[in-house]
Parts: sequence; structure tokens; C-alpha cells
Amino acid sequence: MNWDNQNNKDPWGNNSGNNQDFDDLLKKFSTILGGKKTNGKSPSGGGFGFSPKRMLTYGFFALLVIYAALSVYQLDPGERSVVLRLGKYYKEETEGLRFMLAGIDQRFVEDVALTRRYSQTANMLTQDENLVDVTVSVQYRISNLKDFVLNVRDPEASLRKALESALRFVVGDNSLEQTLTVGREQIAQDVKDRLQSYLDIYAAGLIVQQVNIEKTDPPGAVKAAFDDVVAAREDKIRLQNEAERYALTIVPEARGQAEARIQAAEAYREEVIAKAEGEVVRFNKLLAEYQKAPKVTRDRLYLDAMQGVLSNSTKIMVDVEGGNNLLYLPLDKIMEQNKKQDEEED
Repeated sequence: MNWDNQNNKDPWGNNSGNNQDFDDLLKKFSTILGGKKTNGKSPSGGGFGFSPKRMLTYGFFALLVIYAALSVYQLDPGERSVVLRLGKYYKEETEGLRFMLAGIDQRFVEDVALTRRYSQTANMLTQDENLVDVTVSVQYRISNLKDFVLNVRDPEASLRKALESALRFVVGDNSLEQTLTVGREQIAQDVKDRLQSYLDIYAAGLIVQQVNIEKTDPPGAVKAAFDDVVAAREDKIRLQNEAERYALTIVPEARGQAEARIQAAEAYREEVIAKAEGEVVRFNKLLAEYQKAPKVTRDRLYLDAMQGVLSNSTKIMVDVEGGNNLLYLPLDKIMEQNKKQDEEED
């Protein structure tokens, strides 16, 4: 397609004879800002130029842009800012795009959602006048940004001093054993409460979230001796536990044996009573028979008594009538020999 002789039009059908170059754009922009249009000529009669008035206008515009850039700022989520106007509290801003008067306003930006942490180790004196090294950590955050910025020159330095003061006060009310062993959780809670009360008095705008007693050690000079004391205390607890466990084992067993003996004694008592009552009944019956036939009853009782005695004896001595010798019958030996013969036959 021939683009020549198209009545000074470009390939898209637009008139290219009145194209505006960069100088034309600058001329229009100068006109808007108060410049003077002189048929495309500068007041001096030459091409487009910059007069002092235009230079001042451009400089003012540049300063305005820079000032606007200094006055606009962005707050991220969780951030807050306190704005001071001429040194006095003006307002508090939340997250988003914010504006201030640069040079007149002053802003302080802090992340109030951030949990901050501080730890320190200090040598403390306990209630029983012993020294102990305590490592404590505290977690805190900003609760009131206005108080944080305006009330205290350095709130975090104040927190560190207040933490040390609270720790010394609480440890001074506890013994060495409590500080090193079972009392650490209570000490941490007491330090937290006292530290928060100090910060509230200062109006520092800080809130204490957690206080932890991370480590408690005796001074290095006596650490070896203290380790021996701790080991002895642990041995004592171990032996006490073993004694209690043995007591829990032996006491029920002894109680069971005692109960068994009591029951056996009661059974024996019942047996003796029953046997005695039976003997009484038997004696009463014998008495009635004896009254009927005394001689026969005496002979019968004698024979029964001899049978009971001889039946429990394994050796019998027989007096031979008309002689001086006694006949000895070793029944136990005879019975033992008969038992062996029976086993051999089997």
C-alpha cells in the first residue's frame, strides 16, 4: 500500500501535519502554570526557553512534589503512629496510607502487635542471706502507644530497671532452697505482678505477658558443695520413696497374716468348745451307765484308755506271766520293714 500523497495523513488516517513535538507539550504545560504563549516563540524572539518565572514555577512544583512525598507514609498491619504537631500530641493513626505536615508534624511509629523479649542474669541475695545467680526473661508488648512515646524517655530501659528491682524484691522474700527448686514458678508470677505494677506507676504504656525464671544457680565458688547437697536431697527422697513402697507392700501382707491367725484362733476356739461340749455329753452318758453297772463301766473305761495309749505307741513291752523277762515288740521297725517289702514287690 502506498502511503505517499495521502493528504499528509499517516497510515491510520490521522493528520500528521500538526504533530506536537516535545516543545509543544512544554509550551502548553507552561501556559497552564502561568506562562505566556507567544505564537511558539519565547519572549526574546528565539525558540522555546525558560524564563526566570518559569524556573521559579518548576522549582515550586518540584518542592511541592517532594513535600508531598515527605508528608505521606504507610503503616503496615499491626503498626501504629503517634503524631505530634508543633511538639504537642495531635492524633494516633492506625494501619493504612496516612498524611502529616512535614516539618510541622512529627511521627513515632511502633509495631504494637509485636511481642518483645528481654532477658538478664543477676546475682541476688535470698531471705536466708545466700547468694544465687538468677536468669530471668520477660515477654512484653506495647499496650498504649501514646504513653509509650510521651510519658517515659526510654520505656524499655525503664522496664529493664524495673525488672531488676522486682526480681531483687521477690528473691529477697524467698529462701535459697525455694529459689533453686520448688519456688521458681511462684517467684516468676510474683515478679510479673510487681513488674506490671511498676510499669503502671510509670505509665510506660507496656504490658507484661510472661515472666520466666530460666535458670537459678548458686555462685561458682560454692556450686560443687551445693551439688552435693542436691544429690543428698535426691537420695533422701529416693530412700523415702523406697521405704513408702516397702511399707505399702509389707503392711497389707502383715494385716493378711494377722487376719488369718485371728480366724485360725477363732476356729480353734470353736473346735475346743465343741469338743468340750461333746465330752460333757459323753461323760453324762457314761455316768448314767456307770450308775447302772459300776464294775463293767470301770473295766470298759480302762480298756478304752489302754487302747488309746497303746494305739499311739510303736513300742510295746509285754510282761510274761510267771517269768522275770519282759518281751519287747518293736512295732515301728516291723512296720517299716513291711513297707519296704511292699515297695520292692511293686
